[in-house]
Amino acid sequence: MKEKILIVDDQFGIRILLNEVLQKEGYETFQAANGIQALEIVDKHSPDLVLLDMKIPGMDGIEILKRMKQKDQDIRVIIMTAYGELDMIQEAKDLGALTHFAKPFDIDDIRKAVREYIPM
Repeated sequence: MKEKILIVDDQFGIRILLNEVLQKEGYETFQAANGIQALEIVDKHSPDLVLLDMKIPGMDGIEILKRMKQKDQDIRVIIMTAYGELDMIQEAKDLGALTHFAKPFDIDDIRKAVREYIPM
């Protein structure tokens, strides 16, 4: 059975890029453009790892992370942010995020982190 990854980002191009790269790596991927979609996918598919953008209109990444952790305390989350907001990054880590990437990120770094946190 393939490991499942949920990509949560309001930017279509980033979702498509991560989706293609991670599918080529052999993962089953899901995409969400907002928090409501992300939480529905968590309920329905129980992803092994979530790549979560922090700046999403509506429900921000911190709120999405809190709600995901309420549903599944063990869910693994890597956060992505285009902003150097250290307090937000620290809060996400305090809530259980594994690590973070600043945008623009190096796709190989993401690939490496995904392999580290959910080896195939």
